[in-house]
Amino acid sequence: MPDWDERYRRDGHTNDEPHPLVVEFASQLNPGRALDVACGAGRHAIYLAERGWQVTAVDYSSVAIEILREQARERGVFIDARIADLERDEFVIEPDAYDLIVNCCYLQRNLFQSIKAGVRIGGTVIAVIAMVDDDPDIEPMNPAFLLKPGELCGEFADWRLLHDFEGRRAGSGHRRAMAEIVVARAD
Repeated sequence: MPDWDERYRRDGHTNDEPHPLVVEFASQLNPGRALDVACGAGRHAIYLAERGWQVTAVDYSSVAIEILREQARERGVFIDARIADLERDEFVIEPDAYDLIVNCCYLQRNLFQSIKAGVRIGGTVIAVIAMVDDDPDIEPMNPAFLLKPGELCGEFADWRLLHDFEGRRAGSGHRRAMAEIVVARAD
């Protein structure tokens, strides 16, 4: 397992800009309760909080959460920032609690059911997750942490699909192919 605290100590928060997909779709929603899963230094949590969302942000790295808390203080927003190992169930997603759940660059397959259950009826999930990529110029990665084609969309097959993309986007900051999805809970 990577030493995330060391990575954040070394690299800080090199990308403070929220993912364009989060900006595009969250800006169309009325602010409510949001959860940023595996939030890192909190670029999405801060973006949402600055727009009136009540944000809970969770990450394993205490260094990342401290960066997030400092950024939130500097920007004058409150974020319920929590240090928790999602793989060890140290944070439980409360059912029907969130209007928006954001999951960027984190894959824990057994978390999908909790994410789906955590979104209120009419709520939204925005996810951007790395995919299997056969490009020889891309740094190898453990396939357990990479989605297969169609996998992310399949997890939310019974939800209303608002956006679905798989591949590389120029200017996205990701060299690897990514799966993007925006879905709304309809039932």
